[in-house]
Amino acid sequence: MQKLLRLFPSLCALLICCMGKIHAEPQPLQARSPNILFAVADDWGYGHAGAYGCSWIKTPAMDRIAREGILFTHAYTPNAKCAPSRSSMLTGRNPWQLRAAANHWCHFPPEFKTFPEVLGEHGYFVGLTGKGWGPGVAVTAEGKARQMTGRPFDARQAPGPTTGISRNDYAANFTDFLDAAPTNTPWCFWYGGTEPHREYEYGSGVAKGGKKLSDIDRVPACWPDNEKVRNDMLDYSLEVEHFDHHLGRMIADLEKRGLLDHTLIIVTSDNGMPFPHHKGYAYQNSNHLPLAIMGKGILQRPGRVVNDYVSMIDIAPTLIEAAGLKWSKTGMAPAQGQSLLPIIRSEKPGSIIPGRDHVLIGKERNDVGRPHDWGYPIRGIVKEEMLYLHNFEPDRWPGGNPETGYLETDGSPTKTEVLKSSRLVPDQDRYWSFCFGKQPADQLYDLRKDPDCIKNLAASTPFIALKEELFAKLKQQGDPRILGDGKIFDTYPCANTRDLGFYEKFTNGAELRAGWVNESDFEKIPGD
Repeated sequence: MQKLLRLFPSLCALLICCMGKIHAEPQPLQARSPNILFAVADDWGYGHAGAYGCSWIKTPAMDRIAREGILFTHAYTPNAKCAPSRSSMLTGRNPWQLRAAANHWCHFPPEFKTFPEVLGEHGYFVGLTGKGWGPGVAVTAEGKARQMTGRPFDARQAPGPTTGISRNDYAANFTDFLDAAPTNTPWCFWYGGTEPHREYEYGSGVAKGGKKLSDIDRVPACWPDNEKVRNDMLDYSLEVEHFDHHLGRMIADLEKRGLLDHTLIIVTSDNGMPFPHHKGYAYQNSNHLPLAIMGKGILQRPGRVVNDYVSMIDIAPTLIEAAGLKWSKTGMAPAQGQSLLPIIRSEKPGSIIPGRDHVLIGKERNDVGRPHDWGYPIRGIVKEEMLYLHNFEPDRWPGGNPETGYLETDGSPTKTEVLKSSRLVPDQDRYWSFCFGKQPADQLYDLRKDPDCIKNLAASTPFIALKEELFAKLKQQGDPRILGDGKIFDTYPCANTRDLGFYEKFTNGAELRAGWVNESDFEKIPGD
């Protein structure tokens, strides 16, 4: 009896402690694995947010994340096309390290795990709405479909403001996800907006967005500055605002539930805007992306602007570390990317981490339409505001063959206007040459003076040091293009079986339509 009496205070203390844990408030972000909201737009280019000083696109949610978090000025994707860009985000590896996943519309190699899959294996509740990884086919080695970015939450639908905008009520689906999340379990949610991907409702920026053509302060130098192009840009802006609107609703839901301070939020895009010379190419406006990160429990000094060069391959290592996991224990292939947590936890603005002075970029096959379904292989380096590109096959058409519609570029009013700048008429091919003309093996651009990359300096400015650095790093990373086996990327089959052999079928008289370009994009003359 005396022993029981002596134990009674200890038992009471233990019971009180346990009851306290049952009713305890959520722990600070540093003390437990954070919730994660990863918001990725589809084809949203750098600078197109109020936080970057853009006046013709209103993005209050993005601006808040930048104001209460960190805004990055030098964030890049290694490949400016949906699937290969997302492959890099999910794995922490550059596309040329992902075998078939270097290509758009690929069969994703089963051996490469993604960070949402790993988080799900380690206790996270993982879901998505909208566009996850893709387009392409992703199955296990046994042929079972993979949930690359989590369990879908897409039941809620609502009319979009235009005919081109998805009916997915992203924010309502996020609410459903939060309602389904188990109590006291960290979660990861992938918000994959399908905006501002085409198609757009022409004129909607003015008619439904209340915008004016004069709102646009600058039209990129690679396009004609006219009414059609400006309308196209404003229609794009309305779709960016739709993506941001749903992000704002998600933030409000987190605040209402008391979860905002315990959630790491990352907002970015997969590639540049879906216009000629941008999405699918390898120029500054192709790969340069918006990026802001907010996490009140982990940020040491919010409101900073960071100039370090960062890449989408840094996303996976950042989130794996934030979740308290060791990369070596995840089963993921070794990452080329590096965690951004040292930047997030720093108190410094500007340039923070020595060595973060460059990023590597490149591309292989983005779309079919060339002979044999070949790609247009490029590797490049962006360093200290200079962009060097090496084209491995300069005899190929960078935007795809003319006679098959330049399939590297989505059909659009801007593309139509550029194609009016005929390559067949002397002195009238300026915009066509920028966007679709063949390019030399070496290209060099000064991004401070020429952010639109229309003046190639390779003939007059030294670039050998950049080229040597690029090739040395690619060799270290095992890039087949550098190791003499680059043709392997052209042998990986396209998962879009409908369009396999498009060039051969079309030139042999088959009546084919590529659903992502206009009929007028097809030229009636041979591409050679």
